[in-house]
Amino acid sequence: MMELMPELKTLVHYFLHLVFPAIIARIFYPDQWLKAFMLILATMLVDLDHLLANPVFDPGRNSIGYHLLHTWPMIGLYFLGCIFLKGNYRIIAVGLLFHMFTDFQDFYFW
Repeated sequence: MMELMPELKTLVHYFLHLVFPAIIARIFYPDQWLKAFMLILATMLVDLDHLLANPVFDPGRNSIGYHLLHTWPMIGLYFLGCIFLKGNYRIIAVGLLFHMFTDFQDFYFW
């Protein structure tokens, strides 16, 4: 069973990054779900801040609180954006916040 955990963790991680955004878009933005889905996927560019780390990838490192755009103050801004922004900006804020949740669960739930 323990051998399956890394594969399951990876599967869940990529499901939440690539598939679940389509579900979010279909539920919350049914009239423009494809546009919303693409905007949410585009928020994965937030991971470019990983390029500033040394090493760039460390499987034992928690992204939340470590990388510049994954810090708690930035997460607070993404949350406020979900409340106060409108249109495409709100969709982007939702995508960023969900991205942070995905990275959070990847480290803390496993």
